[in-house]
Amino acid sequence: MLNIFTYDFMIRAFLAGGFISVIAPLVGSFLVLRRLSQMGDTLSHVALSGVAAGFLIGINPTIGSIIFVIISSFGIERLRKSYFRYSEISIAVVMSAGMAIAVILLSLSSGSPANIMNYLFGSIISINNTDVLLSLLLSIAVITVIYIFYKELLYITFDEEAALISGIPVNMVNIIFTMIVAITVAVSMRIVGALLVSALMVIPAAASLKIAKNFRQTIFYAILFSFISVFAGIILSFYLNLSPGGSIVIVSLIIMGLASIKKAGN
Repeated sequence: MLNIFTYDFMIRAFLAGGFISVIAPLVGSFLVLRRLSQMGDTLSHVALSGVAAGFLIGINPTIGSIIFVIISSFGIERLRKSYFRYSEISIAVVMSAGMAIAVILLSLSSGSPANIMNYLFGSIISINNTDVLLSLLLSIAVITVIYIFYKELLYITFDEEAALISGIPVNMVNIIFTMIVAITVAVSMRIVGALLVSALMVIPAAASLKIAKNFRQTIFYAILFSFISVFAGIILSFYLNLSPGGSIVIVSLIIMGLASIKKAGN
């Protein structure tokens, strides 16, 4: 079993996976309670545009995806303000735009199909030291921002209108939050893949809601479930030659099922 740690690429995968297993459910807990679960899926489609742009102009695709998702986060907030009563429109529009741009750029880029598949479905073999370093730095940034704005985010999550009346800069906090969601998506894509990254943000949080008694417990259990899912998924993908993203999500679903059974039994 321990021979898995004799491979450098597996050590990098566990390091990057460890960072992701913290920030994805941390951000996802806020998303789920704000009923914005589809935002992660939307930004993952936009991230593909950044990957394609990276291949096209010759920069690190992860950096390209970070740039694209951060820019798109401003677009989402702008559309949410324009369609206040129909905020889900912003998610649908940005997702459509992201997919359209991704398809066009991928048709123009010189990236090989194998490299593109790595970003679509995740790959533990292709993770390099730069990806690990980016994961670390951006994870620290996400955790720091959430720590600083925790009270404001919590207030907005449960009652945005009351938060606005009480003087909280809702628009600014929403933009900051959308940006850290975007960063989380870009970082997580290397392990889980663009098509499944939103699942890692939503499913552990959804499982946590079944057994948690308050919001802090929701975050704690979501991170715990995500940690188990990521590490178990990586190990399964290594020994059974499976897709890491698919393995991680399946483990997450099993945990969610067990949490539902426990809830039903109480």
